[in-house]
Amino acid sequence: MPELPEVETVARGLEKALLGDKFTKITLNRADLRFPFAPDFCEKLSHKEIKSISRRAKYILMTLSDGTVMIGHLGMSGSFRIEPKGGDSLDRHDHIVFVTEKGVRVRYHDPRRFGFMLLTHINELSKHPQISSIGPEPLGNKFNGPVLAKALQNKKGPVKVALLDQKVVAGVGNIYACEALYRSGIYPKRAANTIKGVRAERLATAIRDVLNEAILSGGSTLRNYSNTDGELGYFQHRFRVYGHEGEPCQNKNCSQHIRRITQSGRSTFYCSSCQR
Repeated sequence: MPELPEVETVARGLEKALLGDKFTKITLNRADLRFPFAPDFCEKLSHKEIKSISRRAKYILMTLSDGTVMIGHLGMSGSFRIEPKGGDSLDRHDHIVFVTEKGVRVRYHDPRRFGFMLLTHINELSKHPQISSIGPEPLGNKFNGPVLAKALQNKKGPVKVALLDQKVVAGVGNIYACEALYRSGIYPKRAANTIKGVRAERLATAIRDVLNEAILSGGSTLRNYSNTDGELGYFQHRFRVYGHEGEPCQNKNCSQHIRRITQSGRSTFYCSSCQR
């Protein structure tokens, strides 16, 4: 599933192509994705200026001039394809086609159909069920060690599992949790409520750094992800632990090999010597 860097990359691509434009034609090639489309989905999004496109956690938020907000999620395999000069070819998994006043065509492609697009109003966005309980943005100025420690203080389970809880920190998924824990030297099975003080600051910094680096690399491509122009992300080539089971630890002063365990059904990669 795309995590924060991949969704941020997609949101920036959509913003660059669509900001200030208007949708003049929207075609739904099926009645639903993970959830049914609103009956007035096409009407609500058409002929209104696109005022902003941003990201909250793993959601893409598109705000229109009348205050309508589309909340989009890529699910497991969703992607947007932008065609500045239009086009007429379609894949069987292109479930939505948007055409703008300036002739831009955007196809939403989703083989597994686990993504979704929901509508709300900007005045109701903070109360929306998909948004209301999300934790702090890890790239925001308000995210730091004390904020992270407070979010983890009542979590008795493993810190790796806690980081995947979107109420703790927004947008962090399995890949970047593994990478951040390795960089901060924290054992993934350590009780989350023991992450305090200097240790919490190290982890908060590592989370921010690894996410920013991944965004600069266009995200990570492991299965279905690519950005809005079809380019692949490259941060997977910079993973230090994720997917490196059995390989030597990248710390030159360490003689251990990367291990893999399963936590809450997800693979966790770590170094038993460098992470405590």
